[in-house]
Amino acid sequence: MSSIRYALLIIAAAVSAGAHAQEGSSGTAGKESSLTVYGGYRVGGGFTDVTTGKTWELTEGPAYAVAADFGIDRHTQWELFVSYRSSALKASGFSPIADNIAVGVTYYHVGGTYFVDEIGRGVYVVGGLGLTNFRPREADLSSENRFSMNLGVGAMIPLGKTVAVKLEARGYATFVDSSGGFFCSGGCTVQVKASVITQADLLAGIAVRF
Repeated sequence: MSSIRYALLIIAAAVSAGAHAQEGSSGTAGKESSLTVYGGYRVGGGFTDVTTGKTWELTEGPAYAVAADFGIDRHTQWELFVSYRSSALKASGFSPIADNIAVGVTYYHVGGTYFVDEIGRGVYVVGGLGLTNFRPREADLSSENRFSMNLGVGAMIPLGKTVAVKLEARGYATFVDSSGGFFCSGGCTVQVKASVITQADLLAGIAVRF
């Protein structure tokens, strides 16, 4: 969870800077920013074993995310977004215990949101670009970073002037383009390949609005 804690510090600093910038600016009526903490569920993702041709699948399960959104106008925000899951690569057709490789998957994205009505309520679309970090916990497997993007849709339900619930579905595409060296760092026992890895998060969050 060190990566998610680091991301929280970055986003907290960005929120503070954004808040000070808004305090010192004029003509900001109708703009709104927020900080959201999410819990959810992630599915999808897999690689092909170079040696055997079998599939290594990323296990599905709980995911966690944080987002800092900064108002541009009455409909649009720019966003810093981080989503994390402690997953595992499971070889199909093998024991789920003996052939699991623990791997943390974290998305670091910059993007934006667009509200159909206005910021703070109703349906919105969201998207972003950035990096995916794959961090295996096996000693002989290396961490990897690859370019990725996300696209999703959500709904924001106000609970008052300063708090709201956000419900989201996000899809991710990570452009791996690896033919054998992915996760491999000198003497590794598993070599995998893939071109594009797709995953999806279903998220529910509490947003603090300012």
